[in-house]
Amino acid sequence: MQHPGTPAGLPPPDFLLQLFRHAVWRAQPLHGMAQHLPAPPAGRGRTVVLGAGKAAGSMAQALEALWPPHAPLSGLVATRYGHVPPRPAGLAQRIEVVEAAHPVPDAAGLNAAERMLALAQGLDADDLVLCLISGGGSALLTLPAAGLTLADKQRINRALLDSGAAIGEMNCVRKHLSRIKGGRLAAACHPARVVTLAISDVPGDDPGVIASGPTVPDETTCADALDILARLRIDIPDTVRAALQAGTLETPKPGDARFAGHQVHLIATPQQSLQAAAEAARAAGVAAHILSDEIEGESREVGKVHAALARAVARHGQPFARPCVILSGGETTVTVRPQQQPGGAPGRGGRAGEFCLGLAQALQGQPGVWALAADTDGIDGVQNNAGARVAPDTLARAAALGLRIGDHLDRHDAYGYFEALGDLVITGPTHTNVNDFRVLLIL
Repeated sequence: MQHPGTPAGLPPPDFLLQLFRHAVWRAQPLHGMAQHLPAPPAGRGRTVVLGAGKAAGSMAQALEALWPPHAPLSGLVATRYGHVPPRPAGLAQRIEVVEAAHPVPDAAGLNAAERMLALAQGLDADDLVLCLISGGGSALLTLPAAGLTLADKQRINRALLDSGAAIGEMNCVRKHLSRIKGGRLAAACHPARVVTLAISDVPGDDPGVIASGPTVPDETTCADALDILARLRIDIPDTVRAALQAGTLETPKPGDARFAGHQVHLIATPQQSLQAAAEAARAAGVAAHILSDEIEGESREVGKVHAALARAVARHGQPFARPCVILSGGETTVTVRPQQQPGGAPGRGGRAGEFCLGLAQALQGQPGVWALAADTDGIDGVQNNAGARVAPDTLARAAALGLRIGDHLDRHDAYGYFEALGDLVITGPTHTNVNDFRVLLIL
């Protein structure tokens, strides 16, 4: 039902979805790539493309569309299964795109990483390497360090994902347990010139954290990785622990001569997408406020904080006046806890859905507040939804179906809760990734 004062004549859920689409549109690689492309190498120099991430397929297509048709271009990128965008009519394919598993790596990702290192061999100073990097590349570029098997990496990756660790901590460990992350890919390209074009999915937009920084020198250390593993109680083989203690798995550091002349350009960021959504809201006559593009923490707790802010606006007109939208981004976490109920099967859902559970529980049916949270890659966790919606009647409709929100939070089952309500946000893969998108509408 349409609420009085709904922006642009749209029902609140449709208006919020429209803002999400503006955010995703801004993050498409074609919009930010052209201004950062170098000129093709002169003479006999080659241009080799290497890369990985959830946006790697669309980044490759954008590069093919923008690169001079007469200039040679070849290479290989890896993206998530099902994330290769449809090819525009008339666009010739010059870059090979392979698919692999995310968030837990598989043999296809390992094979792609091996092939990329092989393509980096034999380059010279006349050659140019264009590296297309986006979020998800940590899992898609899998090349275990000596002493580790693919099964070891899969187990460690699952443990990191379930631990609630921040993305920087996870990627510190991943860098030191890899033969391609943490600057090693770019180092392997020496003496060729390397230009990295990246789409940021991390708080702070640190290129060393995006996809575990395969093309930039690494400031973290083996000791840092050991401390994180110890604190999170994640086991690794004794031989690998010894190698970390001895520093033999250390990553290339800032000042390494192999990175001289390299460039890194961010072609899309979370802040740019939040700004695009804010501009669309203002164009519809609604004030828009961006809290931050760097919010981290437990998803449900972040939801509670957003709920407290929305209730203050709805009840007291502070700190913002109604009507307004409140936007935020970043990368929250879901710490998977032991199941308390008989049978204890874990629920389905990701960060965006868990945020919505925490938000709905804390809003307590507050009138005049609607919300949408979604992952900008179109996939929340490993399900088929991008996220979920919350409305003033969410709790009441759920209660009528016999659903208890606390039970769903306990087993991390956001998908089951919002599926029953018809409030999942399903977009399919968006072919980009600037991480969490959250928007609250207060009327």
